[in-house]
Amino acid sequence: QVQLVESGGGLVQAGGSLRLSCATSGLTFSTYTMGWFRQAPGKERELVTFIVWSGAGTYYKDSVKGRFTISRDNAKNTVYLQMNSLKTEDTAVYYCAARLPKTTVFDYWGQGTQVTVSS
Repeated sequence: QVQLVESGGGLVQAGGSLRLSCATSGLTFSTYTMGWFRQAPGKERELVTFIVWSGAGTYYKDSVKGRFTISRDNAKNTVYLQMNSLKTEDTAVYYCAARLPKTTVFDYWGQGTQVTVSS
């Protein structure tokens, strides 16, 4: 059974930082591309960033470039999202997800963790 469990969300003031973690089990983590999505109230879920299996390639949504950093530890089956210089518009439920390389659909999802940035 595949499980993705996010942690590290919370309430932070604008300009602050949070580090999200996503611990996985039940899949061959080192072969999967891992992504972070977010969904704000009343908005569609959007892709924020992803990292390929080796960690050698990443993608970031324009609005988070230079502020967010995705990383992974294949020995720990965990992906991280370091979020710095947080803005109120970063407020959302953040989800981690996994997909196989060369596919476009994320097959596995976590339950989400709330990030709230106050002004």
